[in-house]
Amino acid sequence: MAGITDAPMRRIVFEETKGCVSLVSEMVAVNALSFKNAKTYKIADVKDEPYPVVVQLMGGEPALFEDAVKLVSNLGASGIDINMGCPVRKIIASNAGAYLMNHVSTASKIIETAVKATNLPVSVKFRKGWDNKHVNAVEFAKMCEESGAAYITIHGRTKAQGYAGVADWEIIRAVKENVHIPVIGNGDVSSHQKAKEMLKTTGVDAVMIGRAALGNPFILKEAADFLDGIPPQIIQPFHIYQTLLRHMLYLREYYGDKVALSLSRKYVCWYSRHFRDAKKFRENYMKITNFELAMREIDCYFKKQVLGEML
Repeated sequence: MAGITDAPMRRIVFEETKGCVSLVSEMVAVNALSFKNAKTYKIADVKDEPYPVVVQLMGGEPALFEDAVKLVSNLGASGIDINMGCPVRKIIASNAGAYLMNHVSTASKIIETAVKATNLPVSVKFRKGWDNKHVNAVEFAKMCEESGAAYITIHGRTKAQGYAGVADWEIIRAVKENVHIPVIGNGDVSSHQKAKEMLKTTGVDAVMIGRAALGNPFILKEAADFLDGIPPQIIQPFHIYQTLLRHMLYLREYYGDKVALSLSRKYVCWYSRHFRDAKKFRENYMKITNFELAMREIDCYFKKQVLGEML
């Protein structure tokens, strides 16, 4: 998730899960790496993070992947994931993401190039297909395996669906049944129960949780515990409050006050969405232009409206 699974978010998830899940970076554009773009380089640099991070690459030119893979390997990646499923228009326009599902030969060359460039495991994430008239996930999965992918992740929606509608878990099951490499299922895993249901329904080796973790990084530990037969703990408001404060400080440390404040607006919305008077709180927060004032607003809201006598 571009703009979401950055270093501060990964740090929060690691702390909340005690390291029991795998972490994936934001998308890193290989063409930007070739231009030595400083912002992209920073996104790709995970060597100082004290936990394994799979770096996610995105691009449409096979020739650029050799240097990109070598670079991110040297920047601390524990694995390489190639995004061939992103449905966003600007990504498609750059001949990357889900565009490659309609250009299987190019996709294969990209995977082969990446595999040859590193000893790290190379994985591929893709979708059900371009649209419901062009469903090729099974064939695409076989191509990924033949091209050297160590494992694959299949999202059960088409490019045309974006993130709307319902994910097709049957296509995920079909992919799992037709390849020998590990398969990760993705799409509509919105709770620990759904994680277990996907594993049972599709037979996949693991599940990937994305949007359900927005403002709720606790879901990953809940799912992991539930799959291990451990009843998930109820997350108390105080813990949500403390986690948001930590997230704010990590954003500040990584980006500086100005960018951190800008990015924090979406996180504040996500963390507070189930609490009373959240709409008014969000409206007030959007007007704040100072990081310290933002921290005070969060503190005031949670103490008065959410925690009450708990503090």
